[in-house]
Amino acid sequence: MNRRYVLALAVIAALVLTLTAVHRRYTPWTSSVARTIDQRGPLSEAERVTIEIFERVSPSVVQVAARSTSNPLSEEEEPSSSGTGFIWDDGGHVVTNDHVVQNAKAVALRFASGEVAEAEVVGLAPNYDLAVLRIRSARQPPPPFALGSSTDLKVGQSAFAIGNPFGLDQSMTSGIISALKRRLPTSSGREIANVIQTDAAINPGNSGGPLLDSAGRLIGVTTAIVSPSGSNAGIGFAIPADIVNRVVPELIRTGRVPTPGIGIVAASEAVATRLGIEGVIVVRTAPASPAERAGIRGVDFASGTLGDVITEANDKSVRRLSDLTDEIEQIGTGRSVKLTVKDGSRSRDLNVDIVDIGRSQ
Repeated sequence: MNRRYVLALAVIAALVLTLTAVHRRYTPWTSSVARTIDQRGPLSEAERVTIEIFERVSPSVVQVAARSTSNPLSEEEEPSSSGTGFIWDDGGHVVTNDHVVQNAKAVALRFASGEVAEAEVVGLAPNYDLAVLRIRSARQPPPPFALGSSTDLKVGQSAFAIGNPFGLDQSMTSGIISALKRRLPTSSGREIANVIQTDAAINPGNSGGPLLDSAGRLIGVTTAIVSPSGSNAGIGFAIPADIVNRVVPELIRTGRVPTPGIGIVAASEAVATRLGIEGVIVVRTAPASPAERAGIRGVDFASGTLGDVITEANDKSVRRLSDLTDEIEQIGTGRSVKLTVKDGSRSRDLNVDIVDIGRSQ
């Protein structure tokens, strides 16, 4: 009797579940008709600013593809690199990073419209990781966008980057300026001074693209990231617009940028730190250089004694080599710099000529 009762209950439960499923299938709550789209409210002010920047600037941002051979149909494996660039002027010049097109035999540009054009390298500046290209085709390039200044930037203000990360063209990211006056080593062995740090997502392929402020003005050229994985980790760097505006016209005119210097070889910061010295330790001077002519002395290796230590340049403190090179570069070749030099406890001032040391390299 109990067994039949349990079986009857099971049959009833199965019927109830079946009827419920059928009811749900045909209930109005599960209608197959498309839902009505809810109208959204107006865009926020921040969204409108970002959209306006992208729509105005992105047509002038290009993808840069560099090949190590001039034959695009070559079946041999060839090194290539890809980055970003942007229209600099109405003459068809494009700015990108030196490391994107270095050693390239052929360069192609892809515009926002999808059109592809060949470009030639006009000039390279490895000390600043900048390069200028010229569009070879006769097409009318997009207009250049507004140029800003990097001297009045503030940590915390908005920053926007447009580029081609991982080959994904016309990608926009945003963030803030995280820090200013960073030092960035280059492949030439020198440092770029006053570099901008941002947390806007900078990834491989963004190199050479524009960093913009909230007015859509160029404030820097993205150049590098700090990441163990090679992907964005919230620390990206950009070459300041003021350096770009000084270097690019020189590259267009002459194809190169002078390397201002006085002809010294300096000890590393690590050596100066170990010796407890604040300043630039002169290891030696180049023969017939302005430093040698001014009487600057290097280390006496025979006796193991230090020579001169540069502590000031034009009355500004020099704590490391980048302080000295930054001041020398701002002055430029063909002029002189006033150096304060210490030899032990004695201190003296010297006027030293600045020359283009890159000519002899």
